[in-house]
Amino acid sequence: MLTDQLHHAFASARACLNEQCSAGGWWEGELSSSALSTATAVIALLRVDREAHAAPARRGLEWLAATQCADGGWGDTSISKPNLSTTLLCRAAFGIAGEPGWGDAVKRCENWITERTGGMNPEKISAALEARYGKDKTFSVPILMACALGGVLGPAPECWRLVPQLPFELAALPREMFAAVKMPVVSYALPALIAIGQVRFHHVRGNRLAALWRAAAKERTLRLLREIQPEGGGFLEATPLTSFVTMAMADMGCHMDPVVHESVSFLLQSEREDGSWPIDTNLATWVTTLSVKALGDRLENAPGVRDWLVAQQYRTEHPYTLSPPGGWAWTDLPGGVPDADDTSGALLALRQLPGDHGDAARAGIGWLLGLQNSDGGIPTFCRGWGTLPFDRSTAEITAHAMSAMHAWNVLDLPTLPHAMDRMRAYLHRTQHADGWWEPLWFGNEHAPQEMNPVYGTAQVLKHLSQVPRTDEICRRAAAYLAGAQRSDGAWSGARGHLPPSIEETAAALEALALHGAGPAVLESGAAALLRLTENGTQFPAAPIGLYFARLWYHERLYPLIAATAAFRALIAARQA
Repeated sequence: MLTDQLHHAFASARACLNEQCSAGGWWEGELSSSALSTATAVIALLRVDREAHAAPARRGLEWLAATQCADGGWGDTSISKPNLSTTLLCRAAFGIAGEPGWGDAVKRCENWITERTGGMNPEKISAALEARYGKDKTFSVPILMACALGGVLGPAPECWRLVPQLPFELAALPREMFAAVKMPVVSYALPALIAIGQVRFHHVRGNRLAALWRAAAKERTLRLLREIQPEGGGFLEATPLTSFVTMAMADMGCHMDPVVHESVSFLLQSEREDGSWPIDTNLATWVTTLSVKALGDRLENAPGVRDWLVAQQYRTEHPYTLSPPGGWAWTDLPGGVPDADDTSGALLALRQLPGDHGDAARAGIGWLLGLQNSDGGIPTFCRGWGTLPFDRSTAEITAHAMSAMHAWNVLDLPTLPHAMDRMRAYLHRTQHADGWWEPLWFGNEHAPQEMNPVYGTAQVLKHLSQVPRTDEICRRAAAYLAGAQRSDGAWSGARGHLPPSIEETAAALEALALHGAGPAVLESGAAALLRLTENGTQFPAAPIGLYFARLWYHERLYPLIAATAAFRALIAARQA
């Protein structure tokens, strides 16, 4: 009975996933609309030209007012818990608009902020943000800047003293030195470092020696900002990052700068019909490789997918991070940057697609090897930064790279065995005593510290399922996942009776099925997944994705892809 149900559910999910593939051979998906992105876009557009951008800004404000939570706050998505960062940015957006019609939304918003910070006092707001983000200035400083522009931190110029000075002058150094100077922002936030650092310097000069150094570096760093802006205008294809750069440049009088012109064009094109903005344009390469792996030999239009995916590999040095050729980004659009997770995903997808991909695979594996950190692990974007969470080595990305390297061991690369030994040692060293790892790019709003050990552990276990000499860490990981299963058979982000999701349940099930877990845990989990997906026909998304310094999102295709992969793995396990 259960076997028949799984076959029917897999057939239904597989057909649905294949239908989502474009005629050109890729999946585009759909990222959730974001209150945070919408607020930042509104602030940027109004700061550049209030009259010219009145209509798109008003649509954005109307969407924000309509999606405000009952308690007065905003979450990153319309189904997320309210949080301080997004609520402050929404308050700043209504503040810069300055229209009386939003009075009720603003009042409820300020009541929510007061309950969390002790008041609308600028110092309390600044302290609360610092407590949330700690030494990582990637997001706290842009939020404070937006709050200064929106009147949340009081009148200018005093409000700017609550915005920490980012050392934009460091961007004038050769980029090969960026790891050594310990930037206070993550590697991919370089545009924000430059623009926000400059606007704060524009308002508050600081001591004379530092002011002289920064003044000397101003034009050079602005040239770098222009050089790294991608065709299309969107830095990383990300609305928040592009908006922060735009509002900073406009506020210091650079309205006519080419960076502002291109950024505004990107923002206007990115607004959705309902007035909202997503966090990023799309994750096309990422969801395509996930779909290929989930479908296996049931993939339709394999040649088209293959040709599209091969075309996404970078064949020149990337101007943003100086990344060498060989990697893949998360998107097919100009704002993408090569990263380890997408490169590993592309390599694994190519391994199961028809054709000879040896040259592409050799370049991709070489690219991953060049990224390996001194601790043996693999980071996301840049080797050696390591001071902030989104630049450090991380377990699931390291395991993903190991899986790709093992899949392509036919290339017989001489440096591969030693590199993989160091990765094994890294995973063994970073595994917690009871078997789990925390993922970097995924979390759970309901779990302690918003961590998602279930998802992180499931990803590592899945990736290592075919990698030799990982039996012990896999055994411990599987034990953790089995112990984290809810009484109803499903999984959430951590142990305890937290709300379950398709994404987490499917991830744990696929990993355990590939590992060869016992029938009891697999059968109860399979029944739960069938129930959550209504037998493979419904795939509601949960906000488990993390982006740009703990910004939550959900992706329409994630639950469909995850469930398809899990059904396939469960069927294979029952046939074994």
